[in-house]
Amino acid sequence: MPIIPNALFFCHYCDTPFGQYALLWNETDGRPVIVRGILSRPGVPAGQAVTSLYPNIAISSCVDIDDVAGQLVAFLNGGEITFSLDCIRLDLCSPFQQKVLRAEHAIPRGQVSSYARIAAHIGHAGAGRAVGTALATNPFPLIIPCHRAVRSDGSTGEYQGGPAMKRKLLEMEGIKFDQRGRVDVKGFYY
Repeated sequence: MPIIPNALFFCHYCDTPFGQYALLWNETDGRPVIVRGILSRPGVPAGQAVTSLYPNIAISSCVDIDDVAGQLVAFLNGGEITFSLDCIRLDLCSPFQQKVLRAEHAIPRGQVSSYARIAAHIGHAGAGRAVGTALATNPFPLIIPCHRAVRSDGSTGEYQGGPAMKRKLLEMEGIKFDQRGRVDVKGFYY
């Protein structure tokens, strides 16, 4: 996702059990929408990432952004939240990434799919690696639950918030792991 000049949007932070989450947002067509979400990563809190990328960004919020922030906190506390895609600027992503993110968003809580299966589902069989890249650069982590995609062998793969966060999110959704640390799943979604 390209870096958008920070004069066009605002930042709202929410504190979660996994550290800060930054919602970057603006008004589009007269309503507030999220242009990017930034997770805290091991060693890099979201606030540090935001000030590094957008040193002069204004801190602001509104009722709609506060609602999404509340849903994020509830989700990260184990709540069964499904986010609406209406609150994000998905149009800022490439057409391929939009397909991947929509497919990922459709994976229900408590289920996982593989990068290869998502690729086949969106009509790009053999593009599992490209799906992984599209999810690694997911500008809306958690809103688009990219933690629900794993490797075909059941290993978790990478995650913007770090591997421990990905595993914890999957465990919160009822996913079990075997003794090798791989997802113990009866079948993949898609």
